[in-house]
Amino acid sequence: MQFANGGRTTFSSDPQDRMDSHAAPSPTSHFYTSLRTRLHYLDWGNPSAPTLILVHGGFDHARSWDWTARALAKDYHVIAPDLRGHGDSSWSTDGAYMMSSFVYDLAQLVDLLDRSPLTIVGHSLGGSISLRFAGLYPDKLRRIVAIEGLGLAPKLVSERGARPAPDVWREWIESRRASAARTPRRYPTIEAAIGRMRERNEHLTVEQAFHLTSHGVNRNEDGSYSWKFDPYLNVTVPQAGLDEELPHFWQRITCPTLLCLGADSWASNPVKDGRIRHFRDARLIEFANAGHWLHHDQFDRFIGELRGFLSGEAVDRRSVLRS
Repeated sequence: MQFANGGRTTFSSDPQDRMDSHAAPSPTSHFYTSLRTRLHYLDWGNPSAPTLILVHGGFDHARSWDWTARALAKDYHVIAPDLRGHGDSSWSTDGAYMMSSFVYDLAQLVDLLDRSPLTIVGHSLGGSISLRFAGLYPDKLRRIVAIEGLGLAPKLVSERGARPAPDVWREWIESRRASAARTPRRYPTIEAAIGRMRERNEHLTVEQAFHLTSHGVNRNEDGSYSWKFDPYLNVTVPQAGLDEELPHFWQRITCPTLLCLGADSWASNPVKDGRIRHFRDARLIEFANAGHWLHHDQFDRFIGELRGFLSGEAVDRRSVLRS
């Protein structure tokens, strides 16, 4: 395993690390076009196996799935896209990131792969995109997993819906202009960027933070580092009925659905708030000692539950807390 150390590169002395790095599969990069935008995805090989797509969350990138992809690559044809405005995909020319565009991009990728029915695992924004796709094209899904991908809690949806639309639009215009005037943050060293990554998720180990950061930044001409994602992603475009309409998508999903929640996360529990009732065949697993990025925070538990779900094991449909 390789680390940055005061501007130098050092390697783990553990021979097991070196052996695993040589034995582990590595992905190849590919690009496709959607809505006139060049988008990137990783292909982890094994094309004769069932296809499984990993969709990352907001301000993240496809390489955040590397641990999951390596664990599944022997049994599945794993594909991990970079959402528009993220990772190595192009930024939207108008700086607007509509949910409809994200869903269109996923639909385009699924059609280009031409391997339906397939399985999708999505985190946060990626889960929300994937659940919408599953409701639009239920026949193209074998199974779906959403890690905290249900959007806002019902109470927050109601509060936002009560705001006058002109106020929301004015706030967006003002926020967009303020964003245009700001210079994207630069970090003098990779260590500084890693520190920011760990501030965002205190559950991460140094090794995890190094991996996520090194794949999530570009190096600037002056030697500093900046995040790859488009800063305009911080400004949400007004989209009428975006959250209120979600149950209509969930109700149309016909495949088995696994919902995952971190016990330490800010996300609302869909069993307690009633949202799970909109699904035909869904169960919730809550992971103790895990936050919003539970697939990093409790990787071994997550992979164990994921493998069981993907293999079609008989499961108890009740909500379960994994300690």
